[in-house]
Amino acid sequence: MSRICVLGCGMVGSAMAADLAANHNVLVADKNKIALKKIAENVENVQTAVADLSDADAIADIIADADMVVCAVPGFMGFEVLKTVLTQGKNVVDISFFPENPMDLDYLAKKHNVFAVVDCGVAPGMDNILLGHHNQEMAIEKFECLVGGLPKLRVWPFEYKAPFSPIDVIEEYTRPARYIESGQLVTRPPLTDCEIVKFDKAGSLEAFNTDGLRTLLNTMSHIPNMKEKTLRYPGHAEYINVLSESGFFSEEPVEIEGKPLRPVDFTARILMDNWKLKKNEKEFTVMRVVIEGKENEKNKRYTYNLYDETHEASGISSMARTTGYTATASVNYLLENTQPAPGICTPEALGAMDGACDYVINYLKDRDVIYKKEETTLN
Repeated sequence: MSRICVLGCGMVGSAMAADLAANHNVLVADKNKIALKKIAENVENVQTAVADLSDADAIADIIADADMVVCAVPGFMGFEVLKTVLTQGKNVVDISFFPENPMDLDYLAKKHNVFAVVDCGVAPGMDNILLGHHNQEMAIEKFECLVGGLPKLRVWPFEYKAPFSPIDVIEEYTRPARYIESGQLVTRPPLTDCEIVKFDKAGSLEAFNTDGLRTLLNTMSHIPNMKEKTLRYPGHAEYINVLSESGFFSEEPVEIEGKPLRPVDFTARILMDNWKLKKNEKEFTVMRVVIEGKENEKNKRYTYNLYDETHEASGISSMARTTGYTATASVNYLLENTQPAPGICTPEALGAMDGACDYVINYLKDRDVIYKKEETTLN
C-alpha cells in the first residue's frame, strides 16, 4: 500500500482521507484537533497529525515519508502549501483552487523532478478531464460548463451554503471573469450575464459569469468558444452585488476605534456563520458540461449532466464527494498507471492520458457520483 498524506481535514479533506484509507496508508494533517479526532475514531487505517499548515517546516516533517501528497487547504494558502510540497520533492494532487497561476510553479516541480495535478476537483477538475479526453478525439468548437453546489433548504437572503471557506467564495465573486468567444478573450465583471437555466431535479437556477476556465485559457486556446458559469438559486447574484458595490468585499483597511480592519475579513467572518452547513443539512451539486465539435466528419455534441446529493448513509456532503472523489480517483489512477512528466499537470492534460477519463468516471460511479452522458449528432 502507498503512503499518502492529506493536508487539510476539512469537509473535503476528511472525505478524501477516508476514501483513500480503503487501499492506502493515510496520514491526514490539520490544526483542527476536533476534526482529526473525529476521523481517527471513525476511519480505520488513518493516522493524524496536528499541524499548522502555514508553517513550511511543519509540512516538510509531515510529508517526509509520503509517496504522494493531497492538498486540501483553503485557497488563500494553497499556493504556498503547494510550493512547499514541491520543494520537498513530492508528487501531489491539489484541490485548493488558489487564485495564483499554478503554472508559476512549473519550474519548481521540474527542478525537483515531481509532478503536481492542480485544480483537481469537480469544476475546475472533472469538467477539464472531460474536455481533455474529447480534445483527443474531435475538433472542438464549443465548451460550456455550468456548475454549483446548493443547500436543499432555501433560506433567505442568500439561499446558499459554502462548502469551502467564505473568503474563497468571495474571491470567486470578485475576480474578473474571463472566457473565450469567437476566438477572442473576453473579460467581464463577475456575477454578470445572469440567465435562468432549467435542470432535472434541481429546477430553475441562475447562471452567472465567474472566472472558472483557469488553465483552459492557455492549454485549450485553440477552442473558439469556452465559458464557465456558476449556478445559484435565482436572486443570489443581486444580493452579492449589493455587498460588493457597498464595499463589503474591499481589501483596503478601514479604521474602527483606532484599529485597522479589512471589510472583506469582517464580511467573511459574518458569512461563515450564515453559510455554514448545519449538522445533517442536505445539499446537492449540479453540473452540466457541453462539448461540441467535429468528430469523424460529423458535427457532434456531448452533454454530461451531474446531480448528486448528500450521501444518506455516511452523511458526506455532495460537494465533498464530487470534489474529493475526483481527486482520489486521480490519485489512484496515477499510482496504478504511467505518471505524467515532471511539472504542473493540468486536469485537462490528465484527461488526455490513456484511459484516465474512463477510470475517473467509473471510480466516481462506484461511489454513486454519476455523470449521465448524452451523445447527439448535429445537422
